[in-house]
Amino acid sequence: QVYLVESGGGLVQPGESLRLSCVSSVGNIFRMYAMAWYRQAPGKQRELVACINSGERPDYTNVARGRFTISRDNNANTVYLQMNSLKPEDTAVYYCNQKSGSYCVGEGSWGPGTQVTVSS
Repeated sequence: QVYLVESGGGLVQPGESLRLSCVSSVGNIFRMYAMAWYRQAPGKQRELVACINSGERPDYTNVARGRFTISRDNNANTVYLQMNSLKPEDTAVYYCNQKSGSYCVGEGSWGPGTQVTVSS
């Protein structure tokens, strides 16, 4: 069973930045898996934010493109989401997702989530 633990969420003002981290329990084989960040705002469905495959190629959805950066440190079994120029509409619970394989497809395993609130 995979355990994922997110951190880095919090309350920030519009225009500020946050960096989310997610550590996976899988150990040395972490580098074999694609990793993703999703988010779910109150009353809305969970949506994909960004994904990075095992070859470290990132893919972004429209909500992230130009403001967010996904990266990974395979030696630390960690995936990051750097979020800049945050807006109130970025307020959501952000979930780390480890895919079942090397590519950004399918479900996989989920972390418990970390709350991000953007408010003045």
